[in-house]
Amino acid sequence: MRKLIGSLLVLSALCWAGTANAQDCPRGTLDEQYCDYNNDLVADLPRDDSQWVDPDTIIFSYTPVEDPAVYAKVWDGFINHMADVTGKKVVFFPVQSYAAQYEAMRSGRLHIAGVNTGGNPVAVSCAGLVPFAMMAAKDGSFGYEMEILVPADSDIQTPADLKGKTLAFTSPTSNSGFKAPSAILKSEFGLVADEDFQTTFSGKHDNSILGVANNDYEAAAVANSVLKRMVDRNAVDPASYRSIYKSQTFPTTGYGHAHNLHPVVAAKIKEAFFSFPWEGSDLQKEFQKEGRFVSIHHKSDWAVIRQIDAANGVSYDCK
Repeated sequence: MRKLIGSLLVLSALCWAGTANAQDCPRGTLDEQYCDYNNDLVADLPRDDSQWVDPDTIIFSYTPVEDPAVYAKVWDGFINHMADVTGKKVVFFPVQSYAAQYEAMRSGRLHIAGVNTGGNPVAVSCAGLVPFAMMAAKDGSFGYEMEILVPADSDIQTPADLKGKTLAFTSPTSNSGFKAPSAILKSEFGLVADEDFQTTFSGKHDNSILGVANNDYEAAAVANSVLKRMVDRNAVDPASYRSIYKSQTFPTTGYGHAHNLHPVVAAKIKEAFFSFPWEGSDLQKEFQKEGRFVSIHHKSDWAVIRQIDAANGVSYDCK
């Protein structure tokens, strides 16, 4: 009996070091270095407090959907607020790609991230992201839609007309820029990517939007939240494009922290999000539809995104 108990203790320790088998460390779709004992589909805080991270400087990044230089200034006031609440130095880290953002958190170089809708399940599974907040309107409503845009003078009138054309996606991890339109075009219109229509990848939503506006792309699938912000700051002329499809509403960018962040630090970070004064802030000016941060739960709020992934045959392979 003593040997058995000793063996179990050893296995438990190995689990929290990320090397135990699935029975000792339940994880679902999570990478082997994470455990999910409470079945909320996100990585648990390590039980061994020596693995907790208490950084002198907190690193924060926003999803790389648009020009990082623009958003560094937009987040300045929020960064200062978080520094006041946490008592730590906070730095905005501009990332150029989704993959770079996930890798930065996975390797411990990023502590807080705003991750795009479609990328949340990937970041949760592969980088240990623990989502906890999302922007919402003052009344608590939230979300955005996927729209398919074409140049204003295009002969494409409906998604069915995309057959034989080229559609610009943004990135394979983007919900509105790839996953949702792929599933919708197949299920609703019988159009299969790279069989019934050709595809190209622009890298970012603003690239796709500008590509359509400038007649570089025949069509593009984008998040209309990004489109609205670009129109609001006169980055694109609404007369230069038309929308031929608008989807159901999806959750927007999810904000989360690294799974191994010290719980006191994580609590202070959440306090900073939920106490941020929106009125008159640069965030309010940029995200005009939003007026607060609301709590989110990955298991329930991102269920529709995981369903879209399943329909597309997507697996969260972290290798």
